[in-house]
Amino acid sequence: MRRYTRKHHSSLILLAVISIAVASAIVLFKVSKGLSWHYLASPWTWTSTLGGPFSSRHAIDKRKEKAKEYINLERIWNDESVKRRGKHRDGSLEMVEADLAKARALIRDASLNPSNSSTWELPDSDYVPQGDIYRNPHAFHRSYLLMEKMFKIFVYEEGEPPLFHYGSCKDIYSMEGLFISFTEQDTRYRTWDPNEAHVYFLPFSVVMILEHLFDPIIRDKAVMERTVVDYVGIISNKYPFWNRSIGVDHFMLSCHDWGPRATWYVKELYYNSIRVLCNANTSEYFNPKKDASFPEINLVTGEITNLTAHLPPSNRSILAFFAGNLYHGKIRALVFKHWKGKDNDIQIYEKLPVGVSYSEMMKKSRFCLCPSGHEVASPRIVEAIYAECVPVIISQNYVLPFSDVLRWESFSIQVAVSEIANLKNILMGISEERYDRMVENVKKVQKHFLVNDPPKRYDVFNMIIHSVWLRRLNVRIYS
Repeated sequence: MRRYTRKHHSSLILLAVISIAVASAIVLFKVSKGLSWHYLASPWTWTSTLGGPFSSRHAIDKRKEKAKEYINLERIWNDESVKRRGKHRDGSLEMVEADLAKARALIRDASLNPSNSSTWELPDSDYVPQGDIYRNPHAFHRSYLLMEKMFKIFVYEEGEPPLFHYGSCKDIYSMEGLFISFTEQDTRYRTWDPNEAHVYFLPFSVVMILEHLFDPIIRDKAVMERTVVDYVGIISNKYPFWNRSIGVDHFMLSCHDWGPRATWYVKELYYNSIRVLCNANTSEYFNPKKDASFPEINLVTGEITNLTAHLPPSNRSILAFFAGNLYHGKIRALVFKHWKGKDNDIQIYEKLPVGVSYSEMMKKSRFCLCPSGHEVASPRIVEAIYAECVPVIISQNYVLPFSDVLRWESFSIQVAVSEIANLKNILMGISEERYDRMVENVKKVQKHFLVNDPPKRYDVFNMIIHSVWLRRLNVRIYS
């Protein structure tokens, strides 16, 4: 791929991009009039780990100067004449964009007119989203049904296992391998015709690249760069789709801490493509306008049966519980400093006593503490949801999974790092009525975090797909 330097003026960069586009297509981002990255912003917004609507302004400001070194996307956003600069029409692309335009209109209608029975409907006998766990259940339901009916994903076949088309399906990075596996086997969304696809999946596994190529003694990080750069080079030379959209309708997925790093080496992948990451940290330039957060799920043995547990709130005798490595980030150190051995109501362990079960402790606790470690994501959030224990999320700059759909404040507590010393007062201040309501919401939201093989409607696999679908809806590619 052609490289760009800070010496190029933005207009020259735009011309360079046009010259490399095989179909001479130009990407136009719509960032206004209700069809932007917040196209359903009045019920759907992103939530930070400090509660309330999330704003990525600070992350975007930090990225602004770096972005100018590559391509002035704002220039493209605001230049309507860019639509007319293509030399050749792409009929298949125009059909794809027409479908997406129809979907946008229908979702907007469901959001604004939820009781309008005359609007176009799709049947759904399995599940109808409702209740306060959703930002807008009507918009989500319509969007989800349209996704099932319309959304098509093309998976590039290039690359050989185990670095491509394969991943570990157990331990802390299990969701990376499971998503790759489920996508490879999928019959609902996957298409073998790239011309009808809405998005294109780059099926490399960061976990596998590091496991097979990274030498822990030499620590040559360039192995990641070579693998990703070479792969993008191969698919961009063989197919027209990457160059056609400057990578905007392509996505990668990783649950590894180095997932964001894997995208550094191809600037189109970093700035333009949809990055689906567990490590959704806005201070590290995660951009929720185009990137998607998905949950870290620790499947210790790879088994996905009996993940959830049921214990009435009345039997939960422990106010709050946490067990984990003390030396795993500054936030955990603060939790240990203020609460380990200080109060019987808040039980903090670095290592559980012999004979004490981690899962049983979660089932006996009203609240389960989920502080970030070295990275923002924590598998304890999903573990708490499985155990019907209200998650207490203690993090910074973390964009929570599926937070453009889910109201995390309805089934979790978010505590600022500065309030760790006041943790007990915060938890004791929650009324029984509110607590009971949150527990019921935790039970309801389990559906969206469950791993099923094969996947089931509305489960974690389909929610990840829906996050990608939403971000594709917010981009228009003009032929």
